[in-house]
Amino acid sequence: MNSLLYLIAVILVIGWILGFFVYSAGGLIHILLVIAVVALLLKFIRRA
Repeated sequence: MNSLLYLIAVILVIGWILGFFVYSAGGLIHILLVIAVVALLLKFIRRA
């Protein structure tokens, strides 16, 4: 389950970076970033 959360977070961060530089989707980009950060935090909290 931890590797799945990590994979989702990485995909969301990559999507955020691509969206930031390629598209101007506005709020969607920031939502992707927040979801990725939350997934990473959950991964680190559950590991500890």
